[in-house]
Formats: sequence, C-alpha cells, structure tokens
Amino acid sequence: MKLYKTMDGLVAERNGEFFALPEKSWDDFINDDNLASKLRSLIESLSPSEQAKRAIEERLQAPVGQQEIWASGVTYYNSKLGRQEESKDSGGGTFYEMVYNAERPELFMKASGHRAVGHGAQVRIRKDSTWDVPEPELTLVITKSGKIVGYTVGNDMSSRSIEGENPLYLPQAKVYDGCAAVGPCVFVTDQPLPTDTTIRLSIERDGKLVFEDSIAISQIKRKFTDLVKYLYREYSFPHGSLLMTGTGIVPDHTFTLQSGDVINIDIQGIGTLTNSVA
Repeated sequence: MKLYKTMDGLVAERNGEFFALPEKSWDDFINDDNLASKLRSLIESLSPSEQAKRAIEERLQAPVGQQEIWASGVTYYNSKLGRQEESKDSGGGTFYEMVYNAERPELFMKASGHRAVGHGAQVRIRKDSTWDVPEPELTLVITKSGKIVGYTVGNDMSSRSIEGENPLYLPQAKVYDGCAAVGPCVFVTDQPLPTDTTIRLSIERDGKLVFEDSIAISQIKRKFTDLVKYLYREYSFPHGSLLMTGTGIVPDHTFTLQSGDVINIDIQGIGTLTNSVA
C-alpha cells in the first residue's frame, strides 16, 4: 500500500486503485504503530476514486509534516571511500574510516519539514559550493515510539566541496533551504523490504543522460533498527521522524550538479522521486 499527501487530503493506493481517506491530518495519521493494519481496514471501507488519482497527479505534496528529517552517514562502503577522497587534503579522511567501523553510527539533522520539497519540486545547490551531488537514499518513516511503519525515497543534497574542506562543516554542506527532497509517497508495510531492493539514480542535463548508477540496499552496513535505536536514544520525536539511511551512489570529482539538471531516484516497490535543480 502507498500513502500520499496532497493539498486535498490523504490518498491511499492499492493494486493501482486510489482511495481518498477521510482523515485530513498527516501528522496524526502517519504517527501510528499500527499504520499498516489501520490503512488496510480503511481501504476496505472505501470505494476507488478518480478524484483521488487526480489529486496525486495535480496536487501532490512532500510526505512530511512536523516530522524532522534526519540522515545517516557512511553506511555504505562506497560512501566511506568517497568521503575519504573528498577530505584527504584536509586531514579528515581517517574520520570516515573510523565511523564506518564504529558501533555508533553517524547521524545528523537534515531538514525540518518546511525545508524539504516533494516530487516535481526544485531542490537547490548552495551558491558558495563548487561541487554538489544528489544522494539517493532509502528513507525510513518512523513513529514517535521508534517503530518503522513505512519507507519513502529521499534525496540528501550534498555540498561536497564544503564538507571536504573540513568535516566540521558538515551542517553547512547538508542543511539549507531546499536541501532535501522526499516522496512521492510512503510505502506502508509491516514487513521488512527485500534485501535485493535496488536504488537507481539518473541525472539528465538538457535532455541527455549525464549520470546513472544503482545499488542494492543489501550493501548497507547498518541494521535499520540499530540506526533508529541510536537516533531515539536521547531524543524525542512527538510527531515521528524520517531517517535517510545513507547513500552508496557517489559520483566522482568530475561530476557536479548544475542548475536545470533533472534528478530521478527510483526505489523498487516505492516509486520514483523526480526533482529539478534550481
């Protein structure tokens, strides 16, 4: 089942049919440990609606409200290598080796809801950065109790020139207006995703493909439950949270985003998140 947030309210999708839900509050509805069973029961009581389908096509919003969006770093081996390469001149490369092998994961605040955009909207690159990339990430949807109730597609925009200059500059490299995109929906399930679930990234420039790559989530070093455990250890989320689980797709130093680029991130079973660069 998929759950969408639109300007007209909440919409569910099951087997290609769309249902307008009577509930209007995203924050109240999503923050439920029994979200999958609740959604199944609701759908059984409703009839499919073409209006609900049109709402997704015309009035879709990012699937986030008052939830904070956090992110995990260096959870793939490829990410470790990329971070070491970008920061070697600053002497920070060894930090990424250490955090990759440490018990404690790297976690950082990525965005509040109002700094994130949804499918079809524009993400931004910083004006004071010279090397910028998207980071395609499977994103967990978590309740206030710490239960994973769904998954969405995330784009953790990253200013690699700033982070590479000094790892302590990570907040500036990661957190700014338009620094994150999530969507198009939340895939609601009470089962873990298959380990062969694949994340695919493609970037188009002037209608031509300039970058593409893919990776399976089996390459993530950390268990999702461990990431959540550390995130919730001393921090409360009254409305729940979203947690990006890191990227294994790391373009090399010869590639940087430009204004007008179109970023497509597809995750099997969830959908495709498309954003242009402002």
